[in-house]
Amino acid sequence: MSGDPLKLPPPARETFLNRTLYRVRRAWKDVRDGAVAIAAGGDIGADLPAAKLEAVRRQIADCIAGPGGEFAARARAAGLGRLYLSFDDTGRRRFLTLLAERFATDADALTAGVDAWREAATVEARVKAERRMKEALTPPRLRLLRQFNALPQGVKFLVDLRADLLAVRDMSPQLAALDDDLRELLESWFDLGFLDLRQITWQSPAALLEKLIAYEAVHEIKSWDDLRNRLESDRRCFALFHPRMPDEPLAFVEVALVKGLAGDVQVLLDRDAPTGEPKTADTAIFYSISNTQKGLQGVSFGEHLIKKAAEALGRDLPGLKQFATLSPVPGFRRWLDRAAADHEDVIFQPGDAQRYQSLKSLAQADVADTAGTRDFIHRMAGWYFAQRNRQHQPIDPVARFHLRNGARLERLNWPADRSANGWAQSYGLMVNYLYDLNRVETNHEGYMRDGTVVVSRPLRELTQRTRALES
Repeated sequence: MSGDPLKLPPPARETFLNRTLYRVRRAWKDVRDGAVAIAAGGDIGADLPAAKLEAVRRQIADCIAGPGGEFAARARAAGLGRLYLSFDDTGRRRFLTLLAERFATDADALTAGVDAWREAATVEARVKAERRMKEALTPPRLRLLRQFNALPQGVKFLVDLRADLLAVRDMSPQLAALDDDLRELLESWFDLGFLDLRQITWQSPAALLEKLIAYEAVHEIKSWDDLRNRLESDRRCFALFHPRMPDEPLAFVEVALVKGLAGDVQVLLDRDAPTGEPKTADTAIFYSISNTQKGLQGVSFGEHLIKKAAEALGRDLPGLKQFATLSPVPGFRRWLDRAAADHEDVIFQPGDAQRYQSLKSLAQADVADTAGTRDFIHRMAGWYFAQRNRQHQPIDPVARFHLRNGARLERLNWPADRSANGWAQSYGLMVNYLYDLNRVETNHEGYMRDGTVVVSRPLRELTQRTRALES
């Protein structure tokens, strides 16, 4: 297939993000206008100047106090939310700092609760003191966050607010504590039991397809024809949705239905390649997994997506015998370049320095197995996957994700990604992680219990001279 590339970032992204903001503001305008007027203290200003902080503090306090009934409280929260959306980056940072510092846990009330607990002479008095401490440990700002959740589009607003918060949370302990509060709320609201798996097809709404293009984080979708190719009959795309965000995918996975393990992502993405027959496929390759909501960082549901997608594929296509990924190795090039610069004699064998220089001189579009480069890459990858971080986990983030989910490190593939991005992050190396549905729970438990990493026999042999990868 061919077609003009989409002028995607930033126009396409801006288009649907602006539509989302419009829907939020419009929904909240209806709530606000139907109740009481919001005393916002006049024209605040996009950067929330210091002179206006007290007016905004009073507005937040009124929302938390909740006088006038539930409908009035919703109207105040809607007005405050619309005010937040009117701020620029500076204004939002000042608003979040105000919320973090002035509406945190009441230290005096907590101290009084601790003293009462220590002095309690009866069980009843101790239970009462514990209740007081529990109340004191709950910061007032949680009430405001829950009010936002009750508004139309409120969950999406809080997810985006946390994305803003993540950018500034390291500026102070109070902001980090606010982020902890919001993350815990989102974890409870985005429990796996609330999430729905839906297949996305070429017949899905255009607005949803547009979001796939903008959110794709692994292999850029360059045109509408490119997208259509990824939704052909020998392809599948699944996404997770929350009922309070029905038009916003939380994460999505792209799948190729093939015979045998795939080892070259360019073949999978080739728009000119003939369309395969799904019923003859024996392997489902998950070649792109993207989280779409930055504000849900740390709220884990990627493993749920893969397992639910595998179950759906198995029901529809009983001929499928293998479920595996074709995954990037994002830290490999940086690690190898550093090892070469540090002259790691333990890692580098005689002749490897020359092989490394030959590798660096290769053009990503015309990679060949020059002077044993493939063997060199595979040996270096063996060392790389044997490395551990301070938590005694693999240093590669994609490996941590799949191994934690119960996958097996199955096969190295080079050259597998000859794109500019693939070359920049891994010199074109990619990995297959195999999801044996009969073993994923056992593998997951072993990894979580003592860090056991399950690898295929060929990779175990490859890494036997490095730190042991247990299987």
